[in-house]
Amino acid sequence: MDGDERRQILFGINAKFYDGKVNLIIGQSGSGKTVLVKNLVGLFKPDSGEILYDGRDITKLEDKQMKELRKEIGMLFQGSALFDSETVMGNVIFPLKMFSKMSAAEQRERAQFCIDRVNLTGSENKYPSELSGGMQKRAAIARAIALNPKYLFCDEPNSGLDPKTSIVIDELLYDITHEFGITTIINTHDMNSVMGIGENIVFIYKGHVGWVGNKDQIYNVDNDNLNNFVYATDLFADVRKYRLEHGYKPTRVTQHK
Repeated sequence: MDGDERRQILFGINAKFYDGKVNLIIGQSGSGKTVLVKNLVGLFKPDSGEILYDGRDITKLEDKQMKELRKEIGMLFQGSALFDSETVMGNVIFPLKMFSKMSAAEQRERAQFCIDRVNLTGSENKYPSELSGGMQKRAAIARAIALNPKYLFCDEPNSGLDPKTSIVIDELLYDITHEFGITTIINTHDMNSVMGIGENIVFIYKGHVGWVGNKDQIYNVDNDNLNNFVYATDLFADVRKYRLEHGYKPTRVTQHK
């Protein structure tokens, strides 16, 4: 919106996100994917249409009902958004203090479980400034899953990370999604994530759904808009050409640490 001028961003979006799977929303800058995510989490309200969480239309929920739904949603922000003045333990406990009825001992036990799950055991008393970028991201994931959410939204989880650390974060999100049966929705530009963990991919192009599929199907798609976005670099174009010519089927490799 520019002053009094209103501009439609999304057009007839129809998409489904699956339980226990990594769902990706991809698209070039300005395509509308960030606006879509903000609608999905209730920060924006669409002019028309429905947004259903297991049959609950959030566009029609009362404030109290929306507050209850938010307890089922975990958020992983692009910059991690950790509290600088709190330790890792303090950051992970924060949503438990705000939204759960657990005792202090139960909160600490749950927070420790989440910290251990993201492989940060031993870093409980460190502050964000003492953590690497990848460790900050893992701490943010621990906080995002503290309330055992049914839905996990991630905004560019690999932003600012080196390729190796990005793979670690992708694998962690993939494993957590399957282990706890979470509906994980990731807004990303990272093509390594698309190729590695994209079990359900929604490509947004100029406010429309341009393509829906998965990481195995994306190598052989007759869609110029999608191909121009995904295979914009020579490297990915060459990988696609090689795999199509040799009939190579992409597989997921888990890194154990």
